[in-house]
Amino acid sequence: MQVLDNIMERAKKARKRIVLCEGDDPRVLKAAVRAAQDGIADISLVGERAKIETTAADNNLSLDAITLLDPAESSLTPSLVEALYQLRHKKGMTHERAEHEVRKPLVFADLLVRLEHADGSVAGAVHTTADVVRSAIQIVGVKPGAKLVSSFFLMVMEEAHHQHKGGMIFSDCGLVIDPKAEELAEIAKAAADSASALLGEEPKVAMLSFSTNGSAKHAAVDKVVEAARQVKAERPELAIDEDIQLDAAIVPEIAQRKLPNSRVKGEANVLVFPDLEAGNIGYKLAERIGGAKAIGPMLQGLAKPANDLSRGCSADDVYHVIAVTAVQAQAVERDG
Repeated sequence: MQVLDNIMERAKKARKRIVLCEGDDPRVLKAAVRAAQDGIADISLVGERAKIETTAADNNLSLDAITLLDPAESSLTPSLVEALYQLRHKKGMTHERAEHEVRKPLVFADLLVRLEHADGSVAGAVHTTADVVRSAIQIVGVKPGAKLVSSFFLMVMEEAHHQHKGGMIFSDCGLVIDPKAEELAEIAKAAADSASALLGEEPKVAMLSFSTNGSAKHAAVDKVVEAARQVKAERPELAIDEDIQLDAAIVPEIAQRKLPNSRVKGEANVLVFPDLEAGNIGYKLAERIGGAKAIGPMLQGLAKPANDLSRGCSADDVYHVIAVTAVQAQAVERDG
């Protein structure tokens, strides 16, 4: 079964409650209606009711399977205001300010996740990444034990020309610009967890570099090696290669020549890039030249899923992110 088909089927088997806060955007609304009708998730849309209903009418979409929540009239609004005040009053939040903030659909949606009225949220078709990430960190919160919120792309390669068929996790391609060794280690651990949750496979992690097994000497290589060794110390069961070039990470024959003692053996399904510059270039090369499908950027390291969209996303992209968010929520429930 193809990667996305597998994710859809898993989402349907244990439906989660996913909330979106940009329902007056036609792309988001089309995806939300489709996801609800297909049984991918139970969908709530947060926003001004009249605008969402107008968008639905303009696009011949039925809202029968959707729950609409307008912060201006919802019975949940007072409890969300109090929750935001209690969460942020030490940072200067007042009741008056909380009432104002909760009227913002993004804040309202993330509070629904925090208070367990929803299992995950999706935003970013209209909001900036900075706004989505800030709200997620401040309201949904960081996963216990996690020290960093980062991002990943689910890269789907199922075309005839793809030598590696299936899915891969590319991280970090959208958030942490120049991670230190400790941060890179956190990214690697989170990306391995993302692979476990979404691919249904044992994570095999390649810490990418322009060096393989010390073939080059440079501070940039040292950072990658140090990060990998930190991960090994914390998760000795995890298959992870230290500094490794891309070809040795994904081609078994090259891995055998360059790194014969590799635990990954050229079969990496998690590629950890040394910095955002490399990660952003890498995923776009795979997408635009290699023909891979890029789902994301998704966030990792949060207590519950709260995912970002590209503002250039299509309705199909939103639909896929809803499904991935639902499967992430299943993993949160399963792992406690």
